[in-house]
Amino acid sequence: MAVASQAPGEGDDEESPRYRPGYELVAEQLLNYIGEHNLRAGDRLPTEQGLAEILGASRNVTREAVKVLAAIGRLSVRRGAGIFVAESTGGLVDDQLSAFRPTSMEHVLMMLDYRSVIESETARRAASLATPIEVRDIRECAELSLEAARAADGHGFAKADTAFHDAVGAAAHNVFLRSSVANVRRFASQSDVLLFHGDAPGSLEVAAGQHLAIAEAVAAGEADLAAELMVKHIATTQSQFERKIRDRLFSLDGRGASGAQTQPPRSTGAAGEPPPPETSAS
Repeated sequence: MAVASQAPGEGDDEESPRYRPGYELVAEQLLNYIGEHNLRAGDRLPTEQGLAEILGASRNVTREAVKVLAAIGRLSVRRGAGIFVAESTGGLVDDQLSAFRPTSMEHVLMMLDYRSVIESETARRAASLATPIEVRDIRECAELSLEAARAADGHGFAKADTAFHDAVGAAAHNVFLRSSVANVRRFASQSDVLLFHGDAPGSLEVAAGQHLAIAEAVAAGEADLAAELMVKHIATTQSQFERKIRDRLFSLDGRGASGAQTQPPRSTGAAGEPPPPETSAS
């Protein structure tokens, strides 16, 4: 199962990915391997060397891929024991979703459809039930997201974005809705890491403007408008995910996952470690 990377000179338009770290490609293929072999939480995977041979990658690149998947909670690495599919922490529901593939168009679209259903209703209820303090919190988070977007601060935007959606969830006054929003965004964050990691974040200022519009609808008590604006907001995210997945599919050239890159990443972590993740406009 060889892993492909982008060929030099291909996809050089503005919307095509110019940097495709090998460890991200191997992480994607490793999740496919888990799904294809119907591996479940707690199942043991081959060693790093074994995985490298299966995926047609170097051991160093495979090691970084394992680190990424461990960081987002998909793998568990136990010293002296091996590499395992991560155990579920949420019971049956999480068990059923353990095969979620963050770079699969089908899975991402289902996840975003669920987000649209849940978060639109959350916004609707927030517009009807939010207290003045909750309205203030939602506005402040929206404003912080705009400040971060204008500063091209992807990490700052991600923090404000999470706080904004959580504040809307809190204002709905339903712990199940709030928990559902948090859980589905956890899956969305896995797609963020594997699809947007190392790239410049896309349309953050547009997304921040949508946050502000939703905040104003909630403040005005416009329940239907708040729900409609949330649906449009998530549709913006969906278009970004679809484009990124298509870019990956169209850029495959079958050369194998050597970790080659066509453009240096914007920032890197410690030597031999992946750069910190950027974020989609979500």
